[in-house]
Formats: sequence, C-alpha cells, structure tokens
Amino acid sequence: MARQLDYHTIREIFARFHGAEPEPKGELEHVNAYTLVVAVALSAQATDAGVNKATRALFQVADTPEKMLALGEEGLTEHIKTIGLYRNKAKNVIKLSRILAEDYGGTVPNSRAALESLPGVGRKTANVVLNMWWRHPAQAVDTHIFRVGNRSGIAPGKDVAAVERAIEDHVPADYQLHAHHWLILHGRYTCVARKPKCRACLIRDLCQFEDKTE
Repeated sequence: MARQLDYHTIREIFARFHGAEPEPKGELEHVNAYTLVVAVALSAQATDAGVNKATRALFQVADTPEKMLALGEEGLTEHIKTIGLYRNKAKNVIKLSRILAEDYGGTVPNSRAALESLPGVGRKTANVVLNMWWRHPAQAVDTHIFRVGNRSGIAPGKDVAAVERAIEDHVPADYQLHAHHWLILHGRYTCVARKPKCRACLIRDLCQFEDKTE
C-alpha cells in the first residue's frame, strides 16, 4: 500500500484528469433512474459492455418496475442469460421491482439507506445511482478504484470502506462529483491490474507505485 499523498499532489492529479476529460461518464447504458439501478445491479462480477449488450433490448420492453413485473422472472432471464449469475440477479431484479412498485409508487428513492434496502443493491450500487442520477458526490469503490487508490497513494486503504473514506477525506471538494468516474476509467484503461500502462499514464510523475512499467 502506498503512503497517502498530500492535498496539493492530489489536487494536481485531479486537475490533470479534469483537463483530459472534464465530464467523465459512467459506461452503463440506462434511460432513467430505475434502469440505472437494474443495470448496476446486473453489473456485479460482469463487464459494463456485457451488461449493455443484454439490457439494450430489455429496457425497450421493461423500463419501469411495473413493466419488469409484467415481463416476469422467466422473461427477464431470457434477456440477461449472457450475464454471470443471471438467475440470482433475475430474482433480485424482480424483488426490487416489486418493492419499488408497491412501496415507492414506482419511483426510485434517492437516499442511500432506502437504496441499500433493495434486494441485490449494496453500498457500491447505491453510490453509483446517487452519483450518476442525482449527482451526489458519492464514491462507489470497485476493484479499479481500490487498485488505483492503493497504488497511487490517492486513497490508500485496506478495504473498500477505507478507500471510500480516503477519497471523501482527501480529494478536493470541487473534484468529488466526478472522482469515482475518473478513477474507474483510469483503472480500466491505464492503471490496469496485471501490467499497468505507466508510460502512457497522465499522473506517472505523481504516483507512488514503485513497480512502474517502462
């Protein structure tokens, strides 16, 4: 684990991220808050590209909790069977759709506690929805962010909760909204797991990672 970088270094890192991509976007396709919840729930242990491929047709026929319930578990399963753990995910999507339809009038709640109470929705999923749909400065820590945070020293921590806290505590407030997107994209395309592309890295000179590739 790298040591925690100082405030000025972190500000410079995010200034560079911002300069390269001022408005980073999540890569999961969705048409409203409900389809975002479903897409993020389906993305656990799956790629965004794989989820998008499955949900394009699904969201054309089921873009509300009521329509998803009408489609039913078997109908949903047919749409998402290319996604890992699809049977369990189908059960959870139907359950959360029923709760949203019966308890929330078909509207997705905008509180973390309410979102986390939905089947198949954990803290990471809730944070993604809060950030992408309601533009809350919530930090959804996935494997990419965990890796980048620890390698670079931007947000070191022994677990995802510690990394989330480190981002909240150390990333300047004006960069909080997009912080997790910048870190995810950096981890997905540059600071990759097995052989990071250090030569092409925007923050190579500021990063604490000792085993940089040439």
